[in-house]
Amino acid sequence: MKNTILKDIGLAFFRIAVSAMMLTHGLPKFQKLISGDFQFADPIGIGETPSLFLAVIGEFVCPILVIIGFKTRLSAIPTAITMAIAAFLIHGADDFGTKEKAVFYLVSFVTISLLGPGKFGVDRK
Repeated sequence: MKNTILKDIGLAFFRIAVSAMMLTHGLPKFQKLISGDFQFADPIGIGETPSLFLAVIGEFVCPILVIIGFKTRLSAIPTAITMAIAAFLIHGADDFGTKEKAVFYLVSFVTISLLGPGKFGVDRK
C-alpha cells in the first residue's frame, strides 16, 4: 500500500509540475490570441491564426486539464504533438541545447499520456 500511494503522489507531482511549467509558455500565447494579435509561426502550413490557436490548445488549455487530472491521457497528447513540432520543425536545424526544452516536454507529456493521472486526479484510476 505504501508503494502505491508514493507512486500516486509521484504521478500527481510530476504531471502538476510539468504542466505548470508548460503554462509559462502557453499563457503569453493565450494573451496574444485574446488580444487579437494573430502573427505567429506557421510550421505545418495551415496559416498563422490556426497555428496560434493550436499552440494555445497544446500549451495552455491541455496543461490545465492535465493539472486537474481530467482526461489526462488524452489531454497530454496535443501538448506532446505541439512539442514535437517545436523540437523537430521550429528548432529542427538548431543544436540540441536549443531544442532540449521542447524535447524534455515532449518526453514528459508522452510519459503522462502513458501513465495517466494516478489516484489524485479527477479521473482517478
